[in-house]
Amino acid sequence: MKVGFIGLGAMGSAMASNLLAAGHAVTVWNRSAAATEPLASLGAKVARTADRAAQGEVLCSMLANDQAVREVFLDGGLLDAMDRGTVHVNHATISVALAQQLAEEHAKRGLAYVAAPVFGRPDMAAAAKLNILVAGQSAAIERVRPLLEAMGSKLWPLGDAPERANVAKIAGNFMLAAAIESMAEATALTRAHGVSAANFLEVMTNTLFAAPAYQGYGKLIAEQRFKPAGFALPLGLKDVELALTAGSAARVPLPFAGVLRDSLLEALAADDAELDWSALALVAARRAHLDERG
Repeated sequence: MKVGFIGLGAMGSAMASNLLAAGHAVTVWNRSAAATEPLASLGAKVARTADRAAQGEVLCSMLANDQAVREVFLDGGLLDAMDRGTVHVNHATISVALAQQLAEEHAKRGLAYVAAPVFGRPDMAAAAKLNILVAGQSAAIERVRPLLEAMGSKLWPLGDAPERANVAKIAGNFMLAAAIESMAEATALTRAHGVSAANFLEVMTNTLFAAPAYQGYGKLIAEQRFKPAGFALPLGLKDVELALTAGSAARVPLPFAGVLRDSLLEALAADDAELDWSALALVAARRAHLDERG
């Protein structure tokens, strides 16, 4: 299949490389051209402009946030440059409001739109083991199914309204943030009483919380391994704020999301922006003055 892919951060690059490995003809574009070089070496064609990457049957995008998506697709005119009948698969974690607007704008132009945000960090993207949430018209989803299956281990269909996939992704990331915060606070408590984070989390993640989210992030917390960031703190803040906005729009109180927002802001205020969001453990430790205790 002839595919365009724009947005080549750690996740997007890994996903595009899997499309190449599956034998698809991939044209890539990124605002920072240096990110295209590794994919070019794998056989991707490099487009000088975004519209040149959108000349195939399908365009996949993995941009960072609402602002980036708006700048490229709406303000930048990319939707107007795409041929009628093209399917746009948007993997970004974006707001519910923008997802609804994008669905409307695509329909006006005769373009198909599929929301397909993913669960998984860069290592899972590289291994094609992403869990992909999918929402949009069934015919469009079927057209792009071979691409999605080349990038992920399982597809999770959520209906024909694209924003359903986005709200599910936002809610899922809210749950991940809550899990990280609970481990951060719990390990601060055990450390203050002489039980190391590693020992405590080994017990918890092999008994009561033997689940991938707790095991993966628990390992990062236990090892204090916050660099390189698989999911940086600013992205965590962005997603928690998306949850709060979605909650406000639907009159759904999310009191713990406010706690998470403040913890993430505290981390950023301490110049931890380059760290993984599991570094919320540092915030909990600082609040308890654990380093000062020796």
